[in-house]
Amino acid sequence: MTCAALWAALCVAGPAHAQPDTEVVLTARDGALRVEGSLLGFDGTFLRVATEHGEVTLPLAKVNCEGAACPDPASFVPMLRLSGTARLGETVLPALVEGYARAHELVPERREGPDGRALYTLAGTDGAPLLRFAFRLTSSEDGFADLLANEADIAMTERPLDEDELAMARDAGLGRLDAPGRLQLVALDALVPVVAPGRGIEALSLPQLSRLFAGEIADWSELGAGAGPVRLHLGPAGSGQMQGFEAMVLGRFDRALAEEVTRHADEAALAAAVAADPDAIGMLPFGRVGNAQPLALTGPCGLRSTARPETVTTGDYPLTLPLALYLPMRRFAPAVDAFLEWIPTAEAQLVLRRAGVAGLAPLPIPIARQGDRIAGAVIAAGDDTDLRDLQRMLRVLKGRERLSPTFRFETGSAALDAVSRSHVVQLAQAIRDGSHAGQVLLLAGFSDGLGGPDANHDLALERAEAVRAAVLSLLGGRLPEGNLLEVAAFGEALPVGCDDTEPGREINRRVELWAGPAPVPPR
Repeated sequence: MTCAALWAALCVAGPAHAQPDTEVVLTARDGALRVEGSLLGFDGTFLRVATEHGEVTLPLAKVNCEGAACPDPASFVPMLRLSGTARLGETVLPALVEGYARAHELVPERREGPDGRALYTLAGTDGAPLLRFAFRLTSSEDGFADLLANEADIAMTERPLDEDELAMARDAGLGRLDAPGRLQLVALDALVPVVAPGRGIEALSLPQLSRLFAGEIADWSELGAGAGPVRLHLGPAGSGQMQGFEAMVLGRFDRALAEEVTRHADEAALAAAVAADPDAIGMLPFGRVGNAQPLALTGPCGLRSTARPETVTTGDYPLTLPLALYLPMRRFAPAVDAFLEWIPTAEAQLVLRRAGVAGLAPLPIPIARQGDRIAGAVIAAGDDTDLRDLQRMLRVLKGRERLSPTFRFETGSAALDAVSRSHVVQLAQAIRDGSHAGQVLLLAGFSDGLGGPDANHDLALERAEAVRAAVLSLLGGRLPEGNLLEVAAFGEALPVGCDDTEPGREINRRVELWAGPAPVPPR
């Protein structure tokens, strides 16, 4: 291999720091090039090495490797290191690993590592190990920090990374972690407020929930729910769920968590404590409420939202949390790629449902089951929405059913947010694979109630067209034969949240996916 050809095989990333115990020297077989540095990883074919000039990737078959860290391809077993939120690493992904083993007739073995990591090995029927997983249970922030430090191959998060984190990842040579394919949405979770059965309350607004956990509402009588001191219960302070709760409920209203909070190590203990205490209130994932009574979320306009599979998968429930993996721009072993590609399959979706989270399979929601939404649209209609707008919307949607993937946007723009970009990839794959052949898909754009009706219609249409353009881009610019993807816009005609609150306006700015049968051509 010539020096020029070898350099052509290099994938150069940002600088990394060498560790003495991982030093290797790589020399081209013809002696034309010598690379020295710290071995960062091996996928069975390619070596990743941190050099003084940055990170490089080289095929092991084309170089001689010297040093104690040099891998032996004959005995190599891929290891996937995942770090981040316990909701993914403790429950959801282990369930997927075991489900993947069952689906592929592999034998899973779990053990605890000396550093507190949970270690899984998947072996063939002959006992030979084929794939290993190591889970480090921390938080979304620490999982991202481990990814930056090359202590993890994938970060597990319960929230999208912010702009500062994305910039740090680019500077570290991990690529654009918000690009299609870099964020893999695994499932959707949601937090619900829970009380003891018989507390005498069915719903809370987000401002009330914020005031409760800030200690500003100290007695249930202030909410008309009978007298009794409010007692607050939450999960571990460092968990991604609790960080998400503080950001979405307290931070949104510039409040801080009260000092008097009882913490619980796990969801079962929290649910049991709340169910046994008539004065307690806690926050739990929607599939893990135990014997506690979940509360709906309500707004000043009277619209209510309850955490159910359809409201969580659509993101219409305000406290929905994305459970996501962030994959850096690097190669993974084929066995790792096969596992990641299995996650969106129908088999994996059943595993996710049993794990108590909402999967990614498009959930059909017939219009007949949306009476509350439509009634709410009539009740909440403002001066800019008249009966003709609602009639036009229902004429277009009649005969179709809503599919759960819903696309939302960065604040004040037609740019899709990170979770919605993942939905675009999944929709494009489903169209490519023929899942929607013979259907007419409709991207229905909606807006919040700010601005005039014409401007809201135009912005809703622009967003629907942006989703269509993104799907077409992934499909090479055109739809496969037999597929139709239309757009429509209805402005503020069908709110799912109250427009007099910012959380309500956020979930109202969306593009819904609807499907109906293709028209029968006239004879």
